[in-house]
Amino acid sequence: MCEEHMTEPVVEPPGARRAGPSCPRRPAEVREAVERAVSERCRATRTPCDTHALADALLVASELTTNAILHGGGVTDFQVDVSGPGVRLSVSDRSDELPVSPPVTDPQGRRRPGGHGWPIVCRLSCDVRVSDLPAGGKCITAVVPLF
Repeated sequence: MCEEHMTEPVVEPPGARRAGPSCPRRPAEVREAVERAVSERCRATRTPCDTHALADALLVASELTTNAILHGGGVTDFQVDVSGPGVRLSVSDRSDELPVSPPVTDPQGRRRPGGHGWPIVCRLSCDVRVSDLPAGGKCITAVVPLF
């Protein structure tokens, strides 16, 4: 998926919940919502939380949010769903532009700073989808394995 962009309509999965009435807009707020949702799931199922898997989910949430802020005109919606064997993170923004991994060097051969967010999301997620939103913009949904 991360090499080819797959777009599909946005469908809210059963059990998904928005992270409160006011949508988290900053990476720290998104990380708090993800940590709270995963911790609640671990308590409810009496399953110990895998700290490495949680760290991966928090990093993916941060990268998706940061990319929405830097390249997508800001976060317009956020959802977290931990009803399956992973955590599904959905971040929507105002841009119709698909995410890209820029070249590591510029035309003069100098290393570029940044550009690591999308490859991190692709590497840590078992599924990534980009969906067009009816009113414009996009929703990126990434599933990070938890167990």
